Amino acid sequence: MRFYAQTPARRNRQVLVDLIAVALIGAAVWAAFAVREAILLLAEPGRKVESAGDSLAEELGNAGDAASDVPLIGDILKKPLQSAASASSGFADAGVSLQETVGQVANVITTALILVPVLFILLLWLPPRLVWIRRSSTLRRLANTPGGADLLALRALTGPPGALDELPAPPGGWADAWRQGDRQAITDLSMIALNRIGLRP
Repeated sequence: MRFYAQTPARRNRQVLVDLIAVALIGAAVWAAFAVREAILLLAEPGRKVESAGDSLAEELGNAGDAASDVPLIGDILKKPLQSAASASSGFADAGVSLQETVGQVANVITTALILVPVLFILLLWLPPRLVWIRRSSTLRRLANTPGGADLLALRALTGPPGALDELPAPPGGWADAWRQGDRQAITDLSMIALNRIGLRP
C-alpha cells in the first residue's frame, strides 16, 4: 500500500495538500483555544465575587465571634452577624456558579469550533486520498498479475485521449496494436495507465 505517488509532480501535489490540511486543522484548534481563553475572561467577575464573598463571610464570622464576648448582649449581636456571614457565603457560591457556567460554555464552544472545521477539512481531504490509495493499490496488483499489462493497456485506451499523445502512436494506431498483442504497445499503454495515477512501472 502506497500513501504517495511515485511520480514527482503528483507526489508534490499530494504532500502539499496534506500539509495544507494539517495546517488548517492546526489553525482551527489554535483559534478554538484562543476563543476559549477569551470566553474564560468572562469568569473573572465570578472570581472577584467569590473572593469578596469569602472575605466578607470570614470578617463577619470573626465579628460575630468577637460580639459574643460582649456581656449580656453578646448573643443578640452575634446572630445578625452570623446571618450576614451566611449571606456573604451565598455571594461566594454565586461567584463559583458563574465561573462554572462560563467554563461549561467555553468547553462547548471550543469543542464545536474544533469539531466543525476539522470534520469539514477531513471530509474534503480524506476521501480523495483514500480513493487514490485504493486505486493505486488495485492498479499495482493488476500490473503484477498475469495479463495485467493488457488490462492496464485497455484502461489507457479507454481513458482521456490526451494521455496517448505522450508517446508516438504505432502504425495503425494504439487500439490496433493492442488488439494484435503488440508487446511494446501494451507496455507503453500500461505505463501510461500507471503514470496517470502517479505510479511507475
